[in-house]
Amino acid sequence: MNRTLVGFTLGACLLSSAAFAGEHVVYDVNGKKYEGYWSKVSDTAPLVLLIHDWDGLTEYEEKRAEMLNELGYNVFAADLFGQDIRPTKVEDKKQHTGELYKDRAKLQALMAGSLAEAGKLGGNLDNTVVMGYCFGGAAVLESARAGMNARGFVTFHGGLKTPEGQNYQQTKAPILVLHGTADTAITMQDFAGLAVELEQTELGHEMITYGGAPHAFTVFGSPRYREDADKKSWDAFKTFLEAKTM
Repeated sequence: MNRTLVGFTLGACLLSSAAFAGEHVVYDVNGKKYEGYWSKVSDTAPLVLLIHDWDGLTEYEEKRAEMLNELGYNVFAADLFGQDIRPTKVEDKKQHTGELYKDRAKLQALMAGSLAEAGKLGGNLDNTVVMGYCFGGAAVLESARAGMNARGFVTFHGGLKTPEGQNYQQTKAPILVLHGTADTAITMQDFAGLAVELEQTELGHEMITYGGAPHAFTVFGSPRYREDADKKSWDAFKTFLEAKTM
């Protein structure tokens, strides 16, 4: 995907990169180095754990972190691929995400390790929402099923299928799903299947679709970007954050 950042008209949510100066943080999970991005506004602010898509942690996640800072949240943008692993070719992106989809225990450990690192940096682990984009959205739901302690889980155009042998019985907080009806990678059949599963589990959830929005509709500068769906989904996310953390 094209990662060129273009103008994003969210009014007060748009800020210069200097407004909240984040820092890159190298951390260890099971003996391997990862490099996340920590962006803090105060010692007492709620925490958002932000998970990248299949490009790895890039300027896109850093910009989203700054937008969340503007709203009053500390943010740790995690790295699930490894330090200096930022794939640019589709085959490499498929390789890195595929390895984690095949090793769910490792994916869960990376999510847990990233959340623990956020706590070490000063993030409030008692007041946390976990969110992610595309592959990151699938990772968020993986953590929800694994019983991660959080006040909410949010996925933007993320993978929605539940792997065989998993369920949401251990999930401890509500889920918000933000999805495009024109997404051909994660279909509306996947969306409906998750809705049925969450309802049967009696788990609190809200699932919103955006007409005409394809996969990755939030990615600035991409041919897939849809400004209207991006604004509406961001507003839904803000409302969810306010309800769960404030």
